Amino acid sequence: MPARIEALRIFLSAPHVAIDTNHIERARRPIPMGKKNFLFAWSELGAKHIGIIQSLIVTCRLQGLSRSAYLTDLLQRMSEHPARDVINLTPRRWKVFFADNPLRSDPERPPPV
Repeated sequence: MPARIEALRIFLSAPHVAIDTNHIERARRPIPMGKKNFLFAWSELGAKHIGIIQSLIVTCRLQGLSRSAYLTDLLQRMSEHPARDVINLTPRRWKVFFADNPLRSDPERPPPV
């Protein structure tokens, strides 16, 4: 019980502290929901890749990014981006470096040869 009293004191003295973690639980919900989908990934590697994509999508949501804009830019930028700067392609860093001018996909334009 004393731990809860201390937590209540912190909540009352610091208005920026949330009273619950419901927002975090809602943000993480797509990952457990996807576990059933992993059963149909055909392979362990396929399931791992599904998990990576879901993690990126949830992180985009938490960062307030358009998931389609991020993934479109990411898939186009990956082949030319230096490996030493791959950290800049994570959603949090991408928001700082590339969100103002993302690469877009033009479905009418033929792919480069």
